[in-house]
Amino acid sequence: MFSRIARPTICIATRSLTTSSQNNAKVAVLGASGGIGQPLSLLLKNSPLVGELSLFDIAHTPGVAADLSHIETRAHVTGYMGPDQLDAALKGCDVVVIPAGVPRKPGMTRDDLFNTNATIVATLADAVARNCPEAMICIIANPVNSTIPITSEVMKKYGVYNPNRVFGVTTLDIVRANTFVAELKGLDPARVNVPVIGGHAGKTIIPLISQATPKVEFPADQLSALTARIQDAGTEVVKAKAGAGSATLSMAYAGARFTFSVLDAMNGKEGVVECAYVRSEETECKYFSTPLLLGKHGIEKNLGLGKLSAFEENLVAGAIGELKGSIKKGEDFVANMK
Repeated sequence: MFSRIARPTICIATRSLTTSSQNNAKVAVLGASGGIGQPLSLLLKNSPLVGELSLFDIAHTPGVAADLSHIETRAHVTGYMGPDQLDAALKGCDVVVIPAGVPRKPGMTRDDLFNTNATIVATLADAVARNCPEAMICIIANPVNSTIPITSEVMKKYGVYNPNRVFGVTTLDIVRANTFVAELKGLDPARVNVPVIGGHAGKTIIPLISQATPKVEFPADQLSALTARIQDAGTEVVKAKAGAGSATLSMAYAGARFTFSVLDAMNGKEGVVECAYVRSEETECKYFSTPLLLGKHGIEKNLGLGKLSAFEENLVAGAIGELKGSIKKGEDFVANMK
């Protein structure tokens, strides 16, 4: 049983913690007491790449920080609670991860979360702009298709926007695609890589099965069903939890994986590639997720869409309208803020 518990950490290490050098990065988790924030903070505390872990939430953070601080790893943990302590939580941070916000419940779309989470993300982005404007910002809070434009517009207001440092964390889509493809083909999921482009909701999630490594092929009906499962996997978890929340544990794993990749690249590791939803010139959408080569200063190179199959080209065409609407909604929210 213990080996089963230990396995997720090993899996993260297999994918992204294969660096021998250590970093003393200061990482903030905003929303650290929540369903994603707690397991995410646990995974970050377990990493040799993290020197300081700064945990913020509106409640319960001192307890979470005290609990994590007893773990025998090098990261020093500090908890901050309430709006008055937000600035202090962010001082000197190299990376800020934001899982804050309300979770999705049965019947809710990611867009239903917009009004509550838009305000939360705008408030937190404002604090980042004032306290650690050069930090890498990793947004988990949904709807990511809108919260990244919100973050970007807030940073612009302060004149500190750097598109190479603002990421919408779509890694869970890649993690799910890897897992589902591996299950169908009898492969080790830790050795499968499926790029997922577009956005982070419903039909904007576009798995590029044609670019998977190792190469895999599916009949048209199976490919269609697999794509739909990847796109609707969040709803699969929401329904299974029957009102008790959304994907928290798998999202924490995916958020940690992405954060470790960012830290590895900042630490000088070469060839670190992750998909993320970022400011983009790759399509007619201002923001779009594609594979990115990460470096010491964030995005080193956008690797683009690559060669798409006809099926995938249709998926991209079908996603553009929804993405544009979500982006405009985020931009308008900030433009209309008082």
